[in-house]
Amino acid sequence: MEAIHQHCEALQTDFFANRALIIAANRGPVTFETAENGSLRFQRGEGGLVTALLGLCRHTDATWIACAQTEADAIWREGSVKLLDDDSAIRVQFLSPEASVYEGYYNVIANPLLWFLQHSMWDVPRAPVIDRTVWEAWEDGYVAVNRLFAEVIAERVRSTSRPTLVMLQDYHLYLVARFLRTNMNARERPTLLHFVHIPWPGPEYWRILPPAMRQAILDGLCGVDLLGFQTREDGLNFIRTCQSHLPRAHVDYERDRVWYRNHATHVHDFPISIDVDALRQMAESQEAADYLSEIQDDVGDQQLILRIDRIEPSKNIVRGFQAFEELLGIYPEHLGQVQFLALLVPSRMDVDEYQNYLDDLMAAAGRVNAKYGTSEWEPVRVLVGESYPRAVAALQLYDVLLVNAIADGMNLVAKEGPIVNRRHGVLILSERTGARQQLEPGAIVISPCDVYATAEALHQALVMSTVERSERATRLRWLIEREDITAWLCRQLETVAELNL
Repeated sequence: MEAIHQHCEALQTDFFANRALIIAANRGPVTFETAENGSLRFQRGEGGLVTALLGLCRHTDATWIACAQTEADAIWREGSVKLLDDDSAIRVQFLSPEASVYEGYYNVIANPLLWFLQHSMWDVPRAPVIDRTVWEAWEDGYVAVNRLFAEVIAERVRSTSRPTLVMLQDYHLYLVARFLRTNMNARERPTLLHFVHIPWPGPEYWRILPPAMRQAILDGLCGVDLLGFQTREDGLNFIRTCQSHLPRAHVDYERDRVWYRNHATHVHDFPISIDVDALRQMAESQEAADYLSEIQDDVGDQQLILRIDRIEPSKNIVRGFQAFEELLGIYPEHLGQVQFLALLVPSRMDVDEYQNYLDDLMAAAGRVNAKYGTSEWEPVRVLVGESYPRAVAALQLYDVLLVNAIADGMNLVAKEGPIVNRRHGVLILSERTGARQQLEPGAIVISPCDVYATAEALHQALVMSTVERSERATRLRWLIEREDITAWLCRQLETVAELNL
């Protein structure tokens, strides 16, 4: 892994020797708040993505453009922030659209309309209902904010004398590239790279959107030079969607390319990963150790089935509890011998679908406990709250890690677990997760809706021999370590260089 990091560091130095960098995302790398004395202070965002992208700042003049998330963000507005151990700084610029505009852009169109669509989560006979309110949110919210991003990016590109790489992030900014290409001449246009972090369904599902919305999204994404997805299947689905729904687009499956408006958009898969070193440091921290002791005391001599998820319908938590219930009914030898621990993080609790799903999963867990639990044994334990050290501690102790999402762009829990687990734990992985592309050789792969097959997989994992568990765990660690978050980023830069974009 050290050799990979050295190669990536050299690549970044060479790549940005004569390039500037702009990162554009809905959220910035920091969040500001106002201290008691009136000064502004910031907290750096967590996660490997922020770490990897900020690492580029050591090599070039970099700007991160995002929407303000707090009043303090809007007050601070823009300036340089030191976020690294050395003297490197990144210029952070916050956009502050009006509250009603942001509401339409984020809470009506991006979430839930696009997010639910791309995770194939709409109950189509009932929803979505695209009425006048949704159309107003599209025009006055999503389109307006994307245009604002494009204007600020163009202004920043024109302010530097060097060629610029613009890295657009995710489903919030699908229209930005087209606005940039329309409003900038060929000589001043930057290289545009857009990475989509969530799944991309096939063309049939995109018919949920009205043609005008659908074509605007495809038109926007075909304005980028390099379009990245989590998996090859996502990329192929995008090309198929363009072929079906974007008039005058010419697709080339052999070259993974869409030719549209006299411009080539190259489509590649770049499976995102984790910061392996940072995760291991967290696993060795005192905070994680305290949680580790607590969980060990609770589990005792039982085997541990673990899941760690946000409370979202796409995570398929209810069917996971139903599979555990079926396991106990089919294989009673596990009664009193296994605990199912679910660490769940609240997500978008102001959205009815999410609140209703929390009620459903708690009812499913309660049903298992009422049916099989005793005064001495609680089959399912649900802990709701956000604690990354607790999650990392639990990942060290599982015998089985259940990741049965209905749809997931990647699912990084599936990659975090094998890195820190101490028990040669078995990974049960949904075929609908992006992680399946890389981790299938070491996992038990299941269909997320097949509760019976999931129950059988849980049994297989619980009774698996020590030798097979060790072989699978070793294989998973190797697969993850060789393609960590640094390698993810460098593959994108290598592709830009190879394509001479």
